[in-house]
Amino acid sequence: MAMEELRRGLSRWKRYHIKVHLADEALLLPLTVRPCDTLSDLRAQLVGQGVSSWRRTFYYNSRPLPDHQTVREARLQDGSVLLLLSDTR
Repeated sequence: MAMEELRRGLSRWKRYHIKVHLADEALLLPLTVRPCDTLSDLRAQLVGQGVSSWRRTFYYNSRPLPDHQTVREARLQDGSVLLLLSDTR
């Protein structure tokens, strides 16, 4: 039990350096994320960099990722690349 608490405590400090590939603009943007960050948090970081993610979906390994999902749940690792594609609906 104590080991699990320690692991959870350390994950608060853990950081992953990932990239977001914006297919429409042919851009690759670096982001620093934590395991507990959600995809919505990543969207907010992109907005902070002047990139709108409105009506776009994140994909990882060909899977669409819902906004409520965390970095940990999406199984992102240090060096992962997310694809951000416009919704075609």
